[in-house]
Amino acid sequence: MTTTHARTAAIPHLVAHEVGDGPTRVAFLHGLMGRGLNFQTVARSLGDGFTSLLVDLPNHGESMWTADWDYPGQADAVARQLRRGFAADGPVDLVGHSMGGKVAMLVALRHPDLVRRLVVLDMSPTSTAHVGEDFGHLLGSLHTLDLDALVDRNDADRRLAARIPDPRVRGFLLQNLRRKPKGETGWEWQPHTRLLEDFLPEMSDFPDTGDAVFEGPVLWLGGDRSNYIRDEDAPRMRELFPNVRRMTVKDAGHWVHADQPEVVVAALRHFLR
Repeated sequence: MTTTHARTAAIPHLVAHEVGDGPTRVAFLHGLMGRGLNFQTVARSLGDGFTSLLVDLPNHGESMWTADWDYPGQADAVARQLRRGFAADGPVDLVGHSMGGKVAMLVALRHPDLVRRLVVLDMSPTSTAHVGEDFGHLLGSLHTLDLDALVDRNDADRRLAARIPDPRVRGFLLQNLRRKPKGETGWEWQPHTRLLEDFLPEMSDFPDTGDAVFEGPVLWLGGDRSNYIRDEDAPRMRELFPNVRRMTVKDAGHWVHADQPEVVVAALRHFLR
C-alpha cells in the first residue's frame, strides 16, 4: 500500500504491510518514533501459521500526518483500518508496544468486536510521566541537528553521539531520517517530530475510558530492566482487562522484543494459539 504525506488529516489514512499468509491474523502497533516494519523480524519468526499486519501509526513511517494528537483518535484510526480490511471477516489479535501498547489497549476497549486476543509490550494503562522525560530529551536532541548541513546518516550519527550516547538508540531514531524528495537538497524526519514532541504530555497519560472493559485474553509482557510497568499499575490493568496474565522477561529493557526476540516470539506463538 502507498500513500502521500499530508500535513493535516482529520481521520488519517494508515499504511500497513502484511507478512505471511497463515490463519492466525495479528496486527502490530509500534511505539513512539517507530514504524510497522520494526516488527518484521518478529512477524517472520512467528512461522507459517500467522499473517501479520505491520501498521505505521499516524505521524510515523509512511502514514499521514495530523494536526493534533490523542489516544482515542489513534485507536479509532487503527480500528477503521482493521474494520475495512484485515479484520473484515472477524476479530484479530493485536500486539502493541509502548505508545502502541496504549493505542492497542484503547482499540480493545473502544472496539472490542475487532480484537480476539491482546498483547501489551512494556506499557501500562496509567501515566508514564515518570519516564516521559527520556523521549523529551531524545526528540529535543533530534531537533538540534542542522538537517540541511548533514552529509549522510553517519554524519548525523556522529553529531548526535554526545547527546545520545547509546548507539542502538541512535540507530533506532535515525531510521526515520531520509533525504528530501527529488529536486530538493538536505534531509528530513519522516515522522511528524515537532507534533510528537508537543504532545508528549498526552502520550505519557492514559485517557479516561469510562466503564469500558475488555473481557478477552490479554498478555501483559514487560522487561525486568524497564520501569514502564510497576506493581502499582496492576490493579488498574486488572480492572480494565480482567482476563490478563503478566509475564516479565529477564535481561530485557523497554524494547523487550528487540532485547529478547526469541523469548517474545515464543510467548506470542504460545499465547496467540
